[in-house]
Amino acid sequence: MIQQRDRTDRLVTVFGGSGFVGRHVVRSLARRGWRIRVAVRRPELAFHLQPLGIVGQIHAVQANLRFPESVTHALRDADAAVNLVGILEEHRAQRFEAIHHKGAEAIARAVKEARLNKLVHVSALGADASSPSHYAQTKAYGEAAVQRNFPGAVILRPSVVFGPEDHFFNRFAALARILPVLPLIAGETRLQPVFAGDVGEAVALALDDRAEAGKVYELGGPEVASLRRIQEFVLKVTGRHRRLIPLSFGQAKLIVALSKLLSLVTLGLLPGQFGLTGDQLQLLRDDNFVSPEAEAEGRTLSGLGITPEPFETFVPTYLYRYRKTGQFAGIKAA
Repeated sequence: MIQQRDRTDRLVTVFGGSGFVGRHVVRSLARRGWRIRVAVRRPELAFHLQPLGIVGQIHAVQANLRFPESVTHALRDADAAVNLVGILEEHRAQRFEAIHHKGAEAIARAVKEARLNKLVHVSALGADASSPSHYAQTKAYGEAAVQRNFPGAVILRPSVVFGPEDHFFNRFAALARILPVLPLIAGETRLQPVFAGDVGEAVALALDDRAEAGKVYELGGPEVASLRRIQEFVLKVTGRHRRLIPLSFGQAKLIVALSKLLSLVTLGLLPGQFGLTGDQLQLLRDDNFVSPEAEAEGRTLSGLGITPEPFETFVPTYLYRYRKTGQFAGIKAA
């Protein structure tokens, strides 16, 4: 239900709003009375967003970051913009440099030219121009381009995002369902998983002037956990008894090579949760949690007034499907 119907005259363009995080952002914005224009490459695949608002509140338009004129058109008459466009791995024409860097730059430039007052750019915790990961590098380049072209933009850096359609907890659960043992790569690397709904709320609050313009906010959940602990948690929730086999980064490179081979053999049809790229392996080398500086300065979910959702209470609500008997696991017939 929309909380402030008298504010539906405000229009926000959400680039990449049909994705995993996008639907949570759209829901939060709809509840606050925004009219939402979802700018995506394939508008026909964004119909699932319609029930998140009232009739006519949400509509999709075509936009491709590689074509600046389509970005400009998507911003016509808008009051604000949100950039959620990002990829986890490169595929064909979808490259990190084109999406994370040049795409973010194109949006920031168009927002400036359209004289909009607000831009929220969703990046990633761990964005670092000196990182060996091309993903992290281009995220940092994108942030710099946004700040250069639109200094007042609010940048949000979430840690690993979880939710029913995530590519994190679901990946471990899917692997545990088919493999007799599980590889444990970078088991001591620490992460701070954040709920997609909390990220959506952060975007909405930033557009409602609850975040300071020009600042970078780091978004993490209430708990920092190692990859070992996370995988053990997934095994417990799904009722799977699998041995975790620690692998060094050198040994993990064999998995990367095998993933490439299987992708070629299957003509690119290998499900993403069964593969590992060299870039993803590089990301696992570093911890990924909110910095003490961001905590001290209030540039966090708590600083925005959001109580973060713990993964331990939410993740079991969607991982039950990986149990041997699904949601009926543990229930005995009378």
